[in-house]
Amino acid sequence: MTALNPKSLKRWRADPVSFIEEVLIDPETNRPFVLLAAERDFLALAFRIGPDGRLLYPELIYAAPKKSGKTTLGALFVITVVVLFGGVYPEAVCCANAFEQAASRVFLMIRRIIECSPVLRAEAKLTEARIGLMGGTIIAIPSDYGSAAGSNQTVAVFDELWAYDSERARRLFDELVPPPTRKIACRLTVSYAGFANESVLLEELYKRGLKQKVVAPGLYAGDGILMAWHHEPIAPWQTESWLAEMRRSLRPNQYLRMIENRFVTSESNFIDLAAWDRCVDAQLSPVVADQNLSIYVGVDASVRHDSTAIVAATFDHSSKKVRLVFHRTFQPRPDDPLDFEGTIEATILELKHRFRLAQCRFDPYQMMSTAQRLANQGVTIEEFPQTAANLTAASQNLYELITGGNLELYPDAAMRLAVSRAVAIETPRGWRIGKEKQSHKIDVVVALAMASHAAVIAGGMDAMATWCRMAELPPLDPRYVGMAW
Repeated sequence: MTALNPKSLKRWRADPVSFIEEVLIDPETNRPFVLLAAERDFLALAFRIGPDGRLLYPELIYAAPKKSGKTTLGALFVITVVVLFGGVYPEAVCCANAFEQAASRVFLMIRRIIECSPVLRAEAKLTEARIGLMGGTIIAIPSDYGSAAGSNQTVAVFDELWAYDSERARRLFDELVPPPTRKIACRLTVSYAGFANESVLLEELYKRGLKQKVVAPGLYAGDGILMAWHHEPIAPWQTESWLAEMRRSLRPNQYLRMIENRFVTSESNFIDLAAWDRCVDAQLSPVVADQNLSIYVGVDASVRHDSTAIVAATFDHSSKKVRLVFHRTFQPRPDDPLDFEGTIEATILELKHRFRLAQCRFDPYQMMSTAQRLANQGVTIEEFPQTAANLTAASQNLYELITGGNLELYPDAAMRLAVSRAVAIETPRGWRIGKEKQSHKIDVVVALAMASHAAVIAGGMDAMATWCRMAELPPLDPRYVGMAW
């Protein structure tokens, strides 16, 4: 393997791609990297230097569908800048995004590549948040603009910029503008698209890039910015079968954003009604009573405005599906608030007598007194606060049950109407079922999501408990089984 000597460094500066493919080792294959055509096109322009000795394009954006190797490209770029173009005491800064605490994924990939590349490993000093390399420094910093103040970096890299949607994140991006004190200084963004009017920072860069000249498929260059923005798959592993699986697994807006790399709104239809209709069995009807049937109840309650919904579901071990057993809705009026004792409590106690009521989930915001009274009457009741984490878990579970055909429903026009009016509301912390108009009633959908999630967890508990008995292991802690689901 070629050593890092002045002659080889000069040759690699003229052709940085050869440096990557001759020196750097892919940690996944333990073989030299072979760049994709889209990566070659981007890198061929990314290191262009003008007559003044400065980079022609100090602002760099590489955006492509999910699983295109964007994080790896960011790592390769940083290493190349530090080793070949950094000059005296180069500095590289890898910024964590909103979902990471300190070390970004790009930084972790840099460390893995160096560890696997013998020529660089001998020159490097690696720690958790700092890498010394060829007289330069590569550091990882949290998503906090204060940590970047006073930086004199050669390169800063931002991973998944779509998630930088706060003023704090914007200030971090601004702090790491390429400094004029270095001739070679740049800022690289690797990401896929975000949400229109929310991922403002990335959207601004995207619009600026689109104004430049098209120099190759999906590649724009000019006015100090180089932007690769690909809508089609660029990697051989992004096969038609993988794309088909993504279409099945992702909601339409998420497919457009993550796989086609297009900006979308934060709201989209929760489910395709055709998928809902495929789960409806015209031969099914609500179950009247079965004291051997374990049911899981979700309650979405409102005193004065929204409707209140109670939904019971069960996990069918023979079909491995969740089945809708029962549902009921109540509509309060501003001048006639809902009597919880005469409606919710009475219905749940009725279900307790008719079935084996394994668990009742409720949002404690409205129902603490009701829950206490039900618990005193022997109902197994569990708080399910409508936090971002809980709503995301329940919403995603219901979505997967429906799209996978793993939900058995009896026909009900009102429930179908509620599902048609439900939307998926995206947030940086996850997504939840919501409604487009305040007048729409979707409480039965939320209650179904709560009940179905409890039924799925219970189905997993039963299956894993059986496995533990066969393996003569101690019983499982339900908290951790629930996390797995």
